[in-house]
Amino acid sequence: MHEARLASSIAGASALADETRRALYLYVCAQPHPVSRDQAADAVAVPVHTAKFHLDKLETAGLLRSSYARTGGRTGPGAGRSAKLYERSEVELDISLPAREYVLAGDLMARAIARSSQGEDISSALRAVARERGELLAAEHDGEGTDADRAFDIAATTLRGLGYEPRVDGDRIVMANCPFHQLAGAHTQLVCGMNHDMLSAFTDGVAPGVLRADLDPAPGRCCVTLSAEEPQCRCND
Repeated sequence: MHEARLASSIAGASALADETRRALYLYVCAQPHPVSRDQAADAVAVPVHTAKFHLDKLETAGLLRSSYARTGGRTGPGAGRSAKLYERSEVELDISLPAREYVLAGDLMARAIARSSQGEDISSALRAVARERGELLAAEHDGEGTDADRAFDIAATTLRGLGYEPRVDGDRIVMANCPFHQLAGAHTQLVCGMNHDMLSAFTDGVAPGVLRADLDPAPGRCCVTLSAEEPQCRCND
């Protein structure tokens, strides 16, 4: 999940490395309506064929979308051919190294606030929505984590997709990256508690009685580690 999103974002961002292409993109984004190649070329002082080349590259990268319409207000016979018009697409680029999941954190907190507006305690609401998200993650692997080795594999794959950078260390999984790093630094108890609740629900759903999530903070990594309920050697035979 994270790797695919990162690759897509890098590809899109790389399309803006060229100065002329970037100027055209910023011009198109600043307009209240779709613009033609002629308009874009005039705005950044380049030939129309140059504007066409770069605008089409931006469209291929998914940063712009196009449509066709007659310009100048003329319609009907003799109005001329439709012009290709460009506008910003709905694609969002998010490049963060190490990986961050602030959208996920924001979604959980927004859901908790919505529940609290109905009278539920905000802390309880956040714990509940975090567990619900963990249960959704686990539902993708319902009944698969029947033993510690399989549960470890499922957990590592899932958490890698969320940017946690899991590393198997004996009978536990240590996550080298905190996807909520800045928030956790500013609101440690709140965010680490939310994270622990989500991952606890995930382990309970994937491998009940086999895998558990422990709140085990340490500098330079995620505050949660995953451990086998009954430690088993994971050394190679």
